[in-house]
Amino acid sequence: MRDLMTEPEITEFGKRLKAAEMLIIQTPYLKIEKETGLSSATVARVAKWLNGSEGGYRAIINRLNHHTPIRL
Repeated sequence: MRDLMTEPEITEFGKRLKAAEMLIIQTPYLKIEKETGLSSATVARVAKWLNGSEGGYRAIINRLNHHTPIRL
């Protein structure tokens, strides 16, 4: 990732990925905001993308957790 993104971009990506994981297990937005430092608007945007048709967040989360896939 380091050759594709700056350090702040990697950090932000990590926070968004963590938010997506938390959204999958139905963690309340306020807890996600507190734990990740993301704004409510960003958490809502991640939720929109997570539930969209592209499937990028779910694909990467399932690959990272290939022994225990996260499904709804």
